[in-house]
Amino acid sequence: MKPNKYFVIDFDSTFTKVEAFDVLADISLEGHPEKNQIKKKILDITNQGMEGVLSLRESIQKRIELLSPQKKHIHLLVNHLKSLVSESFKRNKDFFISHAENIYIISNGFKEFVEPVVTEFGIKKENVLANEFVTDGNGKITGVNTNNPLSANNGKVEMLKQLNLPGDVYVIGDGYTDYEIKHSGLANKFYAFTENIERESVLAKADHIAPSLDEFLYLNKLNTVISYPKNRISVLLLENVHPIALELMKAEGFAVETYPAGLDESELSEKIKNVSVLGIRSKTQVTAKVLENANRLMAIGAFCIGTNQIDLKAATQKGVAVFNAPFSNTRSVVEMAIAEMIMLIRGFYDKSNKMHLGKWDKSAKGSYEVRGKKLGIIGYGNIGAQLSVIAENLGMKVFYYDKEEKLALGNAVKCKSQKELLNLADVVTLHVDGRESNTNIIGGEEFAQMKKGVIFLNLSRGHVVDVKALRENILNGKVAGCAVDVFPYEPISNDEEFVSDLCGLPNVILTPHIGGSTAEAQENIGNFVPGKLMDYINTGSTSNSVNFPNLTLPTLENAHRLIHIHHNVPGILARINQTLADHGINIVGQYLKTNEQIGYVITDINKEYDKEVIKQLRAIEHTIKFRVLY
Repeated sequence: MKPNKYFVIDFDSTFTKVEAFDVLADISLEGHPEKNQIKKKILDITNQGMEGVLSLRESIQKRIELLSPQKKHIHLLVNHLKSLVSESFKRNKDFFISHAENIYIISNGFKEFVEPVVTEFGIKKENVLANEFVTDGNGKITGVNTNNPLSANNGKVEMLKQLNLPGDVYVIGDGYTDYEIKHSGLANKFYAFTENIERESVLAKADHIAPSLDEFLYLNKLNTVISYPKNRISVLLLENVHPIALELMKAEGFAVETYPAGLDESELSEKIKNVSVLGIRSKTQVTAKVLENANRLMAIGAFCIGTNQIDLKAATQKGVAVFNAPFSNTRSVVEMAIAEMIMLIRGFYDKSNKMHLGKWDKSAKGSYEVRGKKLGIIGYGNIGAQLSVIAENLGMKVFYYDKEEKLALGNAVKCKSQKELLNLADVVTLHVDGRESNTNIIGGEEFAQMKKGVIFLNLSRGHVVDVKALRENILNGKVAGCAVDVFPYEPISNDEEFVSDLCGLPNVILTPHIGGSTAEAQENIGNFVPGKLMDYINTGSTSNSVNFPNLTLPTLENAHRLIHIHHNVPGILARINQTLADHGINIVGQYLKTNEQIGYVITDINKEYDKEVIKQLRAIEHTIKFRVLY
C-alpha cells in the first residue's frame, strides 16, 4: 500500500505573488509622507527574515511596528491578495480541490488574511496554520500572538511535529523557513518555488527548483490541467528583439534566454539542440543544417516581415511552424521610403555631406519637388499598397507592378509589365519578398529600361538587385539618387565591418537594414509574434503561419487535444480515426488542413482514454510530429 502524500505550502510569494506585508504597507501607509522609506525598511526586514539573518519573531514585530496597521485594513488586504494569487496556482485549482484533505498551508503570515484567500481554493480551514494578530481595544494591531509556535524561529518545524503527518511530506515554498522543515527530517523533499521570487540562499538548499506549480505537479505525476510545464519549454531570442517579447514569454512561464546578436550556422546548430521556440530577426540564417540539430524545436518566430533567412521547406519537413510579422512594421518602412525619396530628389544628402566638410553649395540645380512625379512601386503588398496611398497624398502619380493580382488603392494604376513601369517612373522603389525567384530582378537590362536621372530605392531584400549593375548606373548618371537598406550579405553583428560596392558613391543613402527599426514597429512586432507563438504552443492554432496550413482553433475545454503533423499522403486521417475507434474513443471535434508538403490534423477527445493509443498514433507511418495538449 502506497503511503499518503501530504503537501505543505507556503503563502507569501508562493501561494500569492507578493509578500502580504508589502501590500499591507501600501494600504496602511496611504498618504504617509515617509511611505517609500518605510516600505524599503519592511522589504529589507522581510528578506533578512527569509534568509535566516533576523529572528522570525523580531522580523514580524519590527514590520508591525513600522506599519501600525488597523483591523479595518485587513479586509482591504484580503481583497488585494485574492487578485494576486500566483498564476500557476490559479490554473491548478483542481489540484487543491481533489487533494484538500492532504494540503496544508503553513505560513509565518497571519491567519486573518491567509485563510480567506486559500479557502476559496477548497483548502480546509483547519489545514490553514498561521500566526495571529494581537489588537488593542481600538482595533489597532499591536503585535503577534507569541503562544503560536509559528511566531518563533523553527515555528514551521514545530507545527509539523505537532501534526505528525502519517505519510510522505512535500514542502513548496520560497523561504529559508520552508527549507528548515526538510532539514529537520520532517519532509521528504523541499521544492524551492521561483515563479515570483528567487532567493539564492534558498535555491542552494532545495531538492528541486519549481519555477511553477505545474513543474511540481508534473514531477510528481499529479498534473491534470496542462500536458507539460511551460518552464520546460525553452525559448531562445536572438538579435535584440524588443523587450516586450521577453516579458510576454516569461509571463507565460517559458524559460527564456536572450542573445544580443545573430549566431552563425555552426553556433546556432549547437545552441538550438534543446531549444523549443526560436525567435530571430533578419540576420540569423536558419538553414537545413541548423534544423537537423533542432531536436526539440516546435516553432520559429521571425520578428520581421521576411522569412527568406529561414529554410521553410526544411522547417516544414521537420514539423516546425514558422510565424512572422507581416504588418507590424509596414508604416515604419513606408515613412522611410517617403523620407528617402524626398531627400534624394532634392539632393539633401549630398548637400549635408558637403556642409560637414565646410562646403557651402547653395544651388537649386538637380533639386526637385516630389509633387507631380511618377512613383513606380514594384511589389504591391502591405508596404507597397500603403506607400501608394501616402505618396498620392503628396501629389505623386502612382504606378505599380505585381505578379499577383492586387486591388489598386486610390488612383494608383497597375502596369501590365515591369518594363512598362520602369519606362515611365521618375522614382522606382522595390517592395518584393525574398523568394529565390526574385534574385536580381533588377539588373543591367532593367536599369537600361529606366529613365535617365531616376531615383532608385531598395528597402526589400538585398539579393533582388544586382549591386554591380547598380554601381555602374550610379557612376554613369543613369541613377541620380539611390537609397539601399538591404544587402546580399549583411554583417551578423554591429562589431563586423560593413563592405559594399556602393560605399562612397554620390547621392547614395546606405542604411543598416533599419526600415522597420522604429520603437513603434519593434514594439508592435514584439507583441504580435509572441502572441502567434503562444497560440501555437497553447492551442495548436497556426493562424498566420507562413509554412503550415492555417487553422484558427477554439479554446480547449474539458478535452485533450491531439496534434498530428504528417507528410501529405492519402489515408492518414482514416488511420488516425481508425486507431481512435479501435480504442473506443469519442471524437469531440476534429480539424484538418493540408498544403503541398504536410497535413495538419487536430483532434479533440474525451479526457478518459487508454494511454496506449498515444503510442499508436505516434507510430502511424509518415508522422512527422505528434503532441498532446490539455
